[in-house]
Amino acid sequence: MSELSFEQMLDESFKTIHNGEVVEGTVIDVKPDEIILNIGYKADGIISKNEYSNDQSIDLTTVISVGDPMTVKVLKVNDGEGQVLLTYKRLAAEKGNERLREAFENKEVLKATVTQILGGGLCATVDEARVFIPASLVSDSYEKDLSKYEGQEIEFVISEFNPRRNRVIGDRRQLLVAERAEKQKELFAKLRVGDTIEGTVKNVTDFGAFIDLGGVDGLLHISEMSWGRVENPKKVFQVGDVVKVLVKDINDTKVALSLKFPETNPWAHAAEDFAVGTVINGRVARMTDFGAFVELAPGVDALLHVSQISRAHVEKPSDVLSIGQEITAKIVDLNETDKKISLSMKALEPDAQEADATEE
Repeated sequence: MSELSFEQMLDESFKTIHNGEVVEGTVIDVKPDEIILNIGYKADGIISKNEYSNDQSIDLTTVISVGDPMTVKVLKVNDGEGQVLLTYKRLAAEKGNERLREAFENKEVLKATVTQILGGGLCATVDEARVFIPASLVSDSYEKDLSKYEGQEIEFVISEFNPRRNRVIGDRRQLLVAERAEKQKELFAKLRVGDTIEGTVKNVTDFGAFIDLGGVDGLLHISEMSWGRVENPKKVFQVGDVVKVLVKDINDTKVALSLKFPETNPWAHAAEDFAVGTVINGRVARMTDFGAFVELAPGVDALLHVSQISRAHVEKPSDVLSIGQEITAKIVDLNETDKKISLSMKALEPDAQEADATEE
C-alpha cells in the first residue's frame, strides 16, 4: 500500500462539506461588507453583506466580532477562487419560516418590527423571514398613509402560510377588532345615560362627529353640538380633538352624545331672563314671509312676527330687516313648555296719539 503524500494527508485532516450543508464556524476576520469564517475546511468561508441580512445599510463590523461563533449554510463549496460561499440570512430565514409555521398552526401572536412600507401594505421580519401584512389587515379602520408604521414594533397573527408560493400573510386587524370588542364589553358594562365622558374626535362629517370613547364610537349629532345653531361641524371640530361629552342615549351598541349639558341650558332660567315685558337686544338669525327669528342667546330664538315689526305697514320682514342685524324689542309672550318667545318692536314705538301729543 503506497504512502499518502503530505498534501493528501492534509486534505484528509479536513472535513468534507457539501452545498446546502449547515456548518459551524468561528469568525476570523470581519469587514464592513464581508465576514470570514474558519469552518474547519481547507478553505475559509465567506459571508457577504447580502447573505448576512436584508438590511443593506448595515455595517457588519458593528454586529459581528472576531471570535464569534456562527452557524451558517454552504451555498457553494468552491466559488472559483478556492473560497467557500456561505449564507447566514437564508439559514435564519429557514428557521424563521419554521417559527412562522408553528405560529400559524398555534394561532400565536407575534411581535416584529416593520422593515418596509409597500404600496399595498407592510413588511415585517421574523428571524429574517418576511411577513407581508396587506393594508386591509393593518388596522380595524381604513388608513391611507401607512408610513407612520415604518420602524414600529407591531403585533399580528399569521393568517396564511405558504412559503413555497412566497405567501406568508400577517393579520393585525383581527387583534385590534378583538381588543376593541373587549373594550366595548368593559365600557358598556359601566356606561350609563347621563354620564359625562372624555373622548377623542375620530371623524367629522356634515351631520356630526364620531367620538372614540375608548373602544366605542359615539355620534355627536350636529343638533347636539351646541344649544345654539351649528352650520358646519368641520368648523367646530377636528380629528384628534379631545372633548367631554354627555351620554344622551344608548341603543344596543349605538351611543348618542351631546354637548348640551343641563347646567348650561339657556332655558333653565327663562322665567327670569326672558320675562314678559323685558326689553332685550337680539340678532336677526333668519327670516320667513311671516316674520323674523331673532337670537336672544345661543339656543334661544324668538319670533318677531311681521305684524309686530312696526306700527307702519310692513309687507315682508326682509323689506326692513337683514340677517345679522341687531335689534331691540320687547318680550310680549313666553311659553317655557314649548320654548317659544314672541317679540315686538312695534310695542316700543309711540302710538299716533302719543306722537301727536308730543308734537303739540
